[in-house]
Amino acid sequence: MTTFRRSSLLLAVAGTALTLSLTACQSDSGTTSSSATAPAATAATSPAATGTSDVKGSAGSAGSADSAGSKESAGSTDASTGSTGASGRQVTASTPVCTAGDVRVTAARQDGPPYTHIVLTAKNTSGRSCRLTGFPHIQFLESHKQDVPAVAKSKPATPVVLAAGAPAYALVKLSDGGVDEANEPVSAFSVMLEGDSTVIAVTAPGSGGIAVDPAKALTGYWTPELRNGADDF
Repeated sequence: MTTFRRSSLLLAVAGTALTLSLTACQSDSGTTSSSATAPAATAATSPAATGTSDVKGSAGSAGSADSAGSKESAGSTDASTGSTGASGRQVTASTPVCTAGDVRVTAARQDGPPYTHIVLTAKNTSGRSCRLTGFPHIQFLESHKQDVPAVAKSKPATPVVLAAGAPAYALVKLSDGGVDEANEPVSAFSVMLEGDSTVIAVTAPGSGGIAVDPAKALTGYWTPELRNGADDF
């Protein structure tokens, strides 16, 4: 009987020990598994491992490049639009025509031979831009009321727009320079601008005035500068 109880007690103790051993093994196995899988999970969610940071960086760079490119393209378009000169044409079209009150007209002998020409200068004194159209309407003599004819080839291709203080010029032929011409002395003469009936009195250059043959006199159109060829007449 005593032997049976001891055997039972030993079996109970052995069973308890076996249970504790199994529990300990399970606990160690769970701990090991958790510690082993944790770094893997961390690595899976790490930005460096997934490349999330790189993707964002690339997208940001691409976005910046696209944005910069778009801005540069827009700027180029604006500059290109500005360079078409549309605003210049609008300014030209809206610029008022010069009147006698806008310009000061003076006369000077043409520099160098032949001394049969003078140059008229119309300087914009208005303080604003204006368009000087056509040619000067000149009358040299009271006895000769017809305007001096204009030379068509001297007409400029585009309208003459004078900024404030800017000049325009017109070459005027007085005679052919022949000794047998019917020249008459002129100390002053009248000029009118296209579209304005106001008479501008212009003093002839030189102390003795100028010699004019009304039958041979010619005038060029107003131009920003005198041009060889077109203004030779």
